[in-house]
Amino acid sequence: MPVLPSLISMMSQLIAAPSISCSQASWDQSNKGVIQLLESWLSSQGFRCEVMPLPDQPNKFNLIATLGSGDGGLVLSGHTDTVPYDEGRWQSDPFALEERDQKLYGLGSCDMKGFFAIVLDTVRQMQLNELKQPLIILATADEESSMAGARALVEQGKLKARYALIGEPTSLTPIHAHKGIMMERIQITGQAGHSSNPALGNNALDAMHSVMSELMTFRQQLKNQYRDANFIIDYPTMNFGCIHGGDNPNRICGHCELEFDVRALPGMSNKELMSEITQRLPSIEAKTGTKIQLNSLFPDVPSFYTPIESDIIKACENLTERSATTVAFATEGPFLNQMGMETLILGPGSIDQAHQPNEFMALDQIQPMQQVIRGLIERFCLQLNHQKNEK
Repeated sequence: MPVLPSLISMMSQLIAAPSISCSQASWDQSNKGVIQLLESWLSSQGFRCEVMPLPDQPNKFNLIATLGSGDGGLVLSGHTDTVPYDEGRWQSDPFALEERDQKLYGLGSCDMKGFFAIVLDTVRQMQLNELKQPLIILATADEESSMAGARALVEQGKLKARYALIGEPTSLTPIHAHKGIMMERIQITGQAGHSSNPALGNNALDAMHSVMSELMTFRQQLKNQYRDANFIIDYPTMNFGCIHGGDNPNRICGHCELEFDVRALPGMSNKELMSEITQRLPSIEAKTGTKIQLNSLFPDVPSFYTPIESDIIKACENLTERSATTVAFATEGPFLNQMGMETLILGPGSIDQAHQPNEFMALDQIQPMQQVIRGLIERFCLQLNHQKNEK
């Protein structure tokens, strides 16, 4: 069997392959280079690799690499893209892995190209020629922007397994739930005019005041109605992130926009929340004589929840000696759950370093993560007695 590069070499090559995903076209890049590296390494270790272009995005790819066969098994999942980087704020080249002070620096080092290098280095050290259930390595596109890669997998229905681990940076703490997220825009069109006579126009800012008051009332209702003590912020949130309107103090504002997000607790429906917000706008539109439009900035991400009694949650609690908990950031977890997998989020590195200049993974995270991966493969792929909960 061909010899894989060292863990550090694999991590270096992955980081050196730019794969930024961004809603701004000037930043957005293909992830083809990362997928080609992973495909070549996984194929060399006997995995059957399927590379799938995303619908309507032929320069973006998912990769499913499978070793063994069966109707159960384990998925080790990560995304191949990174966020943009802040030019001039890095102490080293973001695309060149650099070790300093027992840390590996580079764009994607912890979020989350380093995870793939750790998985590959772990797999090569194991005897996997007699798997009882399949081991699947999943690499997705565009998690940092639209999550189009995970959404495409749900639509295609190609990924089958019993359990899944997503190696997002959690400082090796098992995560069994996170909030959902919706990002929305409200646009109000009124009529500009000279401010000396209010009758000459129809002020969109005044209408937006009514909209925001209504949303704030709804926000308080959500806070009163829904609570989950498993979260540090134990209620659903709504944040008014930015507002733009008008152009001069002596003109009646003819147009105003508000962008906001809503983060729902597990068990809440983003679709129902959107419906409730939508229903509150026509009365304001009629009262103010303006035109009010509500649109999503991005497709919503559902909340994520895997019961804490799940076999994979219990296994990871035992392997890490840490209790499963929750986080506020969103992941591809709900999409893997939709495909029938009991999923948890657990990976090396800290979310505090992700999306930051000088992103790094501490070297002392690598060996414990390899221990978790090894333990999960042994439990869910090499032993039959843990594939008992047939759907």
